[in-house]
Amino acid sequence: MQSLTGKVIVVCGGGSGIGAASARRLGEEGARVVVGDINAAGAKQTAATITDAGGSGISVEFDLADDDSVAGLIGRAVDEWGTVHGLFNCGADLSPDTIGRDVDLLAADFAVWRRTLEVNWMGFARSARAVIPLMLEEGGGAIVNTSSGAAFGGEPTRPAYAASKAAINTLTRHIATKWGKAGIRCNSVSPGAVLSETLLQTVPAERRSLMLEQARSPRLGEPSDIAAAVAFLLSDDAEWINGQVWTVDGGALMRQ
Repeated sequence: MQSLTGKVIVVCGGGSGIGAASARRLGEEGARVVVGDINAAGAKQTAATITDAGGSGISVEFDLADDDSVAGLIGRAVDEWGTVHGLFNCGADLSPDTIGRDVDLLAADFAVWRRTLEVNWMGFARSARAVIPLMLEEGGGAIVNTSSGAAFGGEPTRPAYAASKAAINTLTRHIATKWGKAGIRCNSVSPGAVLSETLLQTVPAERRSLMLEQARSPRLGEPSDIAAAVAFLLSDDAEWINGQVWTVDGGALMRQ
């Protein structure tokens, strides 16, 4: 990728899965990576993998649902490397107590909805709000958010999760529209069935087989597939891409 070398990029949710793979890929491309996660051990392991490979990475324990915690994460990036050039938002509350209780509307517990939106959507807004002033000082920057096909398709359950992802797409377009002329790009990636730790732990084998049948690809995705798209969108190679939601799912959902 062009011009990722030396860029300071914060990964919100880099302790495992797609976030960890993306942080590693960014490190391989020469970026200085701040790996944030509520899972401190996971973030530390990701950062160690980056530095062991000769890159630059630090870890920070933080919580997307807490204003001060998000501010502390971005502040650590500034303290360490002076500014922030890029942001990848990947965190979400996928715990059994949250997404596991995200049932249909008639049976909904709105506490689950509030928690889902607090982390999945408002957390992204918090981190973006913290970095945009820094990017404006730098003359621009790039933000990538993690969306989902759930924002476009209908499901019998997970309405709060789907709503949070649709809101992320709206947030993406807002940032691109408001600050695009100032050099800030904001896009989203919408992963398909990716063989992350969460999917392997929560989705039965027969359901994964159905996912593969629905794809126009001979395999399901790997976290590295999404990481490649994220790295590209954060790089200067993607300078003319703004306000978009990229579906990266092996052709499962074909949409314009």
